[in-house]
Amino acid sequence: MDPEINLSVIDLGLIREIQFLDPPKTLIRMMLTTPFCPYAPQMIADVKQAVTSVVPQECEVEILPDAWSPDMMPDPGLLGFSY
Repeated sequence: MDPEINLSVIDLGLIREIQFLDPPKTLIRMMLTTPFCPYAPQMIADVKQAVTSVVPQECEVEILPDAWSPDMMPDPGLLGFSY
């Protein structure tokens, strides 16, 4: 969950890619809603915990430099305002 927006990283469209590598490791490529998100360390830890609870192997989270926009959300209406 993004603690400030109170929506999941999935609902926000922040998870951009998931790879299962060999040797066994899960690589998550994600972005943040703002470049200097103060919650980034907590969100990364939460993503790692969620992934390893489903796929019991090492998980690496890579933060992409891309700029986020509500257009990346499956349902931008979840934000509760028009942009």
